[in-house]
Amino acid sequence: MTTAHDFTFTALDGASLPLSDFAGKSVLVVNTASRCGLTPQYEGLESLYTQYKDRGLVVLGVPCNQFAGQEPSTEAEIADFCATRFQVDFPLTAKTEVKDAGRHPFYAWAEGVLGEAAVPVWNFHKILIGPAGEAVAAFGPRTEPLDPAVTTAVEASL
Repeated sequence: MTTAHDFTFTALDGASLPLSDFAGKSVLVVNTASRCGLTPQYEGLESLYTQYKDRGLVVLGVPCNQFAGQEPSTEAEIADFCATRFQVDFPLTAKTEVKDAGRHPFYAWAEGVLGEAAVPVWNFHKILIGPAGEAVAAFGPRTEPLDPAVTTAVEASL
């Protein structure tokens, strides 16, 4: 059976980033953008990560330029923006397509498991993966990272 651990992203620095590296941890996969009205969610994502990382949560930011061109930056610019503006300490991937024909295979898998709820409709869509690589839940872009629905799901998956 396929799990999230079967997929590999490219890290922001160009290195391979297999999700299997996070086996035994819960992972909140979030497609991000630096020029979106929802960009302040980086602050909540970092708070969520800080609050739960010692219990086994990883937040994985997936920069994407597919929604109104709101992530036109290079990987180096994204790294600088996230570090200086929001003190992001969680891992980030290279820019990645998350919808339509060119989407990363992880997103096709997530849709197959969770249905339409897993299909990003805008920046800051969230997919929670459990410690065994199972798809647990999906949250829409306007669901804040510290919303009780997210924190309750994260706590239950840890």
